[in-house]
Amino acid sequence: MAQDLSADQVITRMPEMLDTAKAATTKATVQFVLTGDQGGSWWLKIHDGTAESGRGEAENPNLTLTASAEDYVKIATGQMDGTSAFMSGKLKVKGDMGLAIKFQTLFKRPS
Repeated sequence: MAQDLSADQVITRMPEMLDTAKAATTKATVQFVLTGDQGGSWWLKIHDGTAESGRGEAENPNLTLTASAEDYVKIATGQMDGTSAFMSGKLKVKGDMGLAIKFQTLFKRPS
């Protein structure tokens, strides 16, 4: 079930969850900074309708998303609305706001 996923599992699976048609023209690097239990840093690179992810710091990310690992899993699995999380301060966004808005539409929900 989605709520049993860790942040690492969610981010690691993001490349296979990418909607390639929606991401065809997107070229971006996203940095995730997740705090709390099972937190850490991950990056996701989207280019040419594909994506790859890994642990650690990205060089010159277009977008940095900061949240607790628990909240990010909820956002990624559809249990928490990303916009509401941003408005309530649970999700911090630094960088390309247009990409941040588009980002939530580029992936199918993990199950």
